[in-house]
Amino acid sequence: MEGILPLFKPAGLTSHDCVFKLRKILRTKKIGHTGTLDPDVTGVLPICIGRATKIAEYITNAGKVYEGEATIGFSTTTEDASGDIVDKKKVETAISVDQILKVLESLTGEIEQTPPMFSAVKVNGKRLYEYARQGIEVERPTRKVTIYSISLIEGSLIATEETVSFRFRVACSKGTYIRTLAVMIGERLGYPAHMSHLVRVQSAEFTLEDCFSFEQIEKMAEEGSIQSFLRPIEEGLLNLPKYTINDKVAEKIKNGAVLQMPAELADFDEPIVVETSAGNALAIYQKHPRKAGLLKPVKVLRNEQ
Repeated sequence: MEGILPLFKPAGLTSHDCVFKLRKILRTKKIGHTGTLDPDVTGVLPICIGRATKIAEYITNAGKVYEGEATIGFSTTTEDASGDIVDKKKVETAISVDQILKVLESLTGEIEQTPPMFSAVKVNGKRLYEYARQGIEVERPTRKVTIYSISLIEGSLIATEETVSFRFRVACSKGTYIRTLAVMIGERLGYPAHMSHLVRVQSAEFTLEDCFSFEQIEKMAEEGSIQSFLRPIEEGLLNLPKYTINDKVAEKIKNGAVLQMPAELADFDEPIVVETSAGNALAIYQKHPRKAGLLKPVKVLRNEQ
């Protein structure tokens, strides 16, 4: 069994919980997820099975798309709806669509974020949430992330007596905290805020429409049809540049040969997928760190032709 299984992650489970559950359902240990989703968050979680676990990091590093809801008027310890209220300010003046759109535009592009205390980021070998649970505040590293696009979902603006909430769609780079983004939106509107709801609608090339629920997966496993629903390894590498080689070179690649850098890929610093003329991914290569004009293998994906 090998391939990529686009899972719809339900609320209440961590990404690791999902892997543990799938190992039982599919009766195989070689399973890995492609990016942590908080327990309250639902949506697309591509699962790599068998040899596909070799490419999990490339799916993780690809862009993500989320639909979130920001609630303006109070902030929480966790920056989402599960935390305790830490700051509150009644929204007495109406917030307009134009105001929101200007703030969203100001947050497009490369921005700096400080990860929330309740997060899996490590500081001095310990995860931030471990410090937070002990009531210890530590200095957190600021990181740069990229917001490729962010838009207000039409008709989603709702005002109550004390708060305003609205939904937004954001395409972003790996490492972006949407919880923190909701807080930043509130700050730029002049209020404390938190993320009140979140769904991941796309991870790399996989969307909600591609996903299977646990119930569907259990049924496929019972019927013995699971392999036919797994997506090929190549679909997890669609965002990377490709280098097509002939059969003669393919034989060398399975033994980890160093290759000449093709001129058309000389400007790429990211990993490169080396594939056959039939589109089968054989290996992941990168620029040789010491020898100019050469490509060095990072991972051999197939040892047979």
